[in-house]
Amino acid sequence: MQFFNHIAEALTIYFKDEYEIELSSSDVQIQPTRKEFEGEYTLVVFPLSARVKKAPPVFAEELGEYLMLHSDFVDGYNVVKGFLNMSLSAHFWREMMEQVSDTEAAFKNMDYRGRLVLEYSSPNTNKPLHLGHIRNILLGWSMYKIKQRCGHEVIRTQIVNDRGVAICKSMWAWDNYAEGETPDSSGLKGDHLIGKYYVTFDKVFNEEYALWQNSDEAQKYYKDHAEDGQSPADFFKKFKNRYFNEHSKIGSEVRKMLLLWEEGDPQVTQLWKKMNDWVYAGFKETYDKLEVTFDKTYYESDTYKLGKDLVEQGLEKGIFYRKDDGSIWVDLTDAGMDEKLLLRGDGTAVYMTQDLGTARVRYDDFKMSEMTYVVGNEQDYHFKVLFEVLKRLEESYADGLYHLSYGMVDLPGGRMKSREGNVVDADDLIEEVIQTAHSSVTERGGLEGFSEEDQKENIRRIAMGALKFHLLKVNPKKRMVFNPEESLDMQGHTGPYVQNAYVRIQSITRKMSDHTLTGFEDYRDINEEEKALIQLLLAYREVVLKSADEHDPSHLANFLYQLGKTYHRFYHEHHILRAESDAAMSFRFKLSQAVGQTLEDGMELLGISMPERM
Repeated sequence: MQFFNHIAEALTIYFKDEYEIELSSSDVQIQPTRKEFEGEYTLVVFPLSARVKKAPPVFAEELGEYLMLHSDFVDGYNVVKGFLNMSLSAHFWREMMEQVSDTEAAFKNMDYRGRLVLEYSSPNTNKPLHLGHIRNILLGWSMYKIKQRCGHEVIRTQIVNDRGVAICKSMWAWDNYAEGETPDSSGLKGDHLIGKYYVTFDKVFNEEYALWQNSDEAQKYYKDHAEDGQSPADFFKKFKNRYFNEHSKIGSEVRKMLLLWEEGDPQVTQLWKKMNDWVYAGFKETYDKLEVTFDKTYYESDTYKLGKDLVEQGLEKGIFYRKDDGSIWVDLTDAGMDEKLLLRGDGTAVYMTQDLGTARVRYDDFKMSEMTYVVGNEQDYHFKVLFEVLKRLEESYADGLYHLSYGMVDLPGGRMKSREGNVVDADDLIEEVIQTAHSSVTERGGLEGFSEEDQKENIRRIAMGALKFHLLKVNPKKRMVFNPEESLDMQGHTGPYVQNAYVRIQSITRKMSDHTLTGFEDYRDINEEEKALIQLLLAYREVVLKSADEHDPSHLANFLYQLGKTYHRFYHEHHILRAESDAAMSFRFKLSQAVGQTLEDGMELLGISMPERM
């Protein structure tokens, strides 16, 4: 920031001339002044006073006097212990007004930060995308935009989990109960249709399991294997997976279907491909609604055998070890983890094998220096192990791995469960938010004179802004509750509240066409709201960089809310079109335009488009 550089340069000269001490800019700490004190920026004097062996309050007075004489930016000061609170001149605010007027200039000449592979979404093909996927997708997309702005070359990827027992459950249910139903014949999106049969499978299997529990065989298992005092209900709840694998007729048929798929059986493969194609078409519709895309899609059916060579290489190097049953493991106890299976004794892969191979394939494809995985926090340990193993294999990109771990999203009524059909499908949620936005806008008015198509587009932007902002304003690591009505509150901590500040500025811009603007060189009575807006605009670049470095778009979202809130307050406190002077009107209009540009730019980094009117 220009002010920081200005003060740092002045103090560097002072230290050299007065004390023969070489001072670097990193020695100068400047921060916004706390609201309870007078001034706009504060110099932290403690580390500087130690260099000259003077008491901090005494040295702060000395520096304040010097800056008053040698800086046309500093108009006054006060000292609180070892802090020098500086009040800045009208000249400073006019200079900064020019600086913040070009939002794009703040990010020009960014250093190239290298190539980053970013993985997000990565759904299963046995059910539609739901609310949890939306948080994943929006985090991934916003990080792509933010990282790209900050100098990264970003490759957007996903890996589709299109194989395995869960997929075969949907296939089995469709094969046995669908009677040839298709997306066209049912009127359902392909992913919704397949999700319907995933729920059907669970219902049919639960019915089979309930009947079995009353059998003599089940009662014998309970008597032979139950723990002391364990009720039948608790025992059979824990026994369910074992029943599926060892006793269930349905489970046997599903496992046989998986084996046939792995052997390339033509009939099973044809069914698998047909159903997955339906799902992919459904996914694309949802991605289009969310306005996200990918540069490269990987499929688990292609990658599940990858990584075996990498594991064998680690074995040869002595990084891994083989057990008596032929399985290959890695001992991570020295890193605070446990021993981890990498390859089964029969040579089949586990998820870790696949992820090791996929990481290597991505490097072969893109030669990236960094890779970020957007995956829920239930996989925290998995990624901790994966990253440690890749480091031990000395993969060139291993130091650039990051797991963007995020908490689950609950509804006001509680958790979602896919197998029970108790989920909020992404499409249904998007439609609900759009309908709620339509009702709200229709009730308030404001889109009169727009064509039906333009009204629809404005409402869509408001709705998607509400949805996206609500999910991105929370630190990713936190579990959260999504409330559609709350997300659209025009007076709340919401996307529409931020959008409304932008729309208000566009209205002012249209009205300004009837006015002739002069310069604002003579504008001196700069008010507190104007100063607060300029300070926020000056901080925009650092907020975006912080969001990129901490993999946390909530910093940006909450900054934009604060900027919008400050502008609304400024708008209500001060006239713009009827300002007290031409200079004041010019200054306030240019400030409004700068705020509008920053709001639009920041929301775009979050994947949010601005409406024209609200």
